[in-house]
Amino acid sequence: MTEQRDSIFIGRGEEARFLDLRLANRHGLIAGATGTGKTVTLQILAEGFSAQGVPVFMADVKGDLSGVAAAGVSKPFLLKRAEQIGLDSYAFGANPTIFWDLFGEQGHPIRTTVSEMGPLLLARLLGLNEVQSGVLDIAFKVADDEGLLLLDLKDLRAMLGFVSDQAKELSTSYGRVSKASVGAIQRALLRIEQQGAEQFFGEPALDLRDMMRVDRKGRGYLNVLAADRLIESPRLYATFLLWLLSELFEELPEVGDPEKPELIFFFDEAHLLFDDAPKALLDKVAQVIRLIRSKGVGVYFVTQNPRDIPEEVLAQLGNRIQHALRAYTPSERKAVRAAADSFRPNPRFDSETVITELGVGEALVSTLGAKGVPSVVERTLIRPPSSRLGPITKKERKAVIAESPLGARYDTAIDRDSAYERLQRMAEEAAERAETAAPAKTRSSSRKSSRQTPTEALVTSFARSLGTQIGRALLRGVLGTLSKGR
Repeated sequence: MTEQRDSIFIGRGEEARFLDLRLANRHGLIAGATGTGKTVTLQILAEGFSAQGVPVFMADVKGDLSGVAAAGVSKPFLLKRAEQIGLDSYAFGANPTIFWDLFGEQGHPIRTTVSEMGPLLLARLLGLNEVQSGVLDIAFKVADDEGLLLLDLKDLRAMLGFVSDQAKELSTSYGRVSKASVGAIQRALLRIEQQGAEQFFGEPALDLRDMMRVDRKGRGYLNVLAADRLIESPRLYATFLLWLLSELFEELPEVGDPEKPELIFFFDEAHLLFDDAPKALLDKVAQVIRLIRSKGVGVYFVTQNPRDIPEEVLAQLGNRIQHALRAYTPSERKAVRAAADSFRPNPRFDSETVITELGVGEALVSTLGAKGVPSVVERTLIRPPSSRLGPITKKERKAVIAESPLGARYDTAIDRDSAYERLQRMAEEAAERAETAAPAKTRSSSRKSSRQTPTEALVTSFARSLGTQIGRALLRGVLGTLSKGR
């Protein structure tokens, strides 16, 4: 058997199982207990998409996926699996790969600006309560209305400081600002800075087109995010991936149902996205997942148990690969039953029983077929990967990064004029005006005099500026991220 041009070969049981490229943007699920083969399944799907000219984004949580950048090595168990499933065209080869890293250590830095992320996702990252989130909303609203760029965390700190200082004056237009809430937000910022999040905010910001490249042979690039350190900060990991998903949703044009996806997005450790998330955010995530397929983006969640995914999201995942689950406790048995019930039954076996019997590299597979109808579930031996199993060496990674077309664009940070600098200048100019306007004889008098203090002059200047520039207010999308070019 040879590969087909319009689909990806997954493996074989009684029948060969393929993922139809025309339906790959209908999302998917890769589930199973630790050590059952989820990572290899992700790897072979990524290889398949790349070979078909589809770019892929995936987070490398354990460091194993970096092997996609190198050709595999012939091993007896790989050759045996290829023979078992009748893969006559099996060969080893590397994939075009771009390495990314929020910390800039194992790949190109990925950055966004505070303004682009927006208050909703930032509140999630900071773990703010409802009142604190409201104050953060006000800070963003004032900055958006005034056209103040919040590029990095020092900009946000300056903006929060201004909002706190001018809480009384701003409350009539924007609502009450609690100084205690501002203090809590500042402390939360300090915590995420200690986790390294300050490196994520700044410029040059990521251009999504750089994640949607193909090489000279027409193969899609595999964008591999080094996440072994990032996963130690689960909220930062989940918020970053949600931000990236939101950017894709907001910025990509509508394409309907294309012949093949524009991009495939693998969301590993998917439960982290939904843990402790407020319902309002979950509703918006479900909306993005439902609508983003019309942008040509397929989202594939990778997790241990399907129950990690909210029902309203799980219902949208049409292509499913279920590896083994354990069933030692009543809760685990319930999870196995729920996973089995999600498949279209196969009269040849009982899915609930088989899920607990699957070996490593074996899975129950159901993909969307004609008219988007799920296929009958099939017990499937997953095909072996053509790229390397396990990580590449540090030397090999450095070589791939050195050859990347994106190094000159992202590896050097830029710190341009933004909210921090502008607020500082406004304060200085206001202080100078206040001193100039005050009569010489009152310059040494107490603050009880009638002259404007520097702070009052700044408020007056800022209020006047708001009155003339409010029409420039920036627009935000479903998840609060900045809408560019609208």
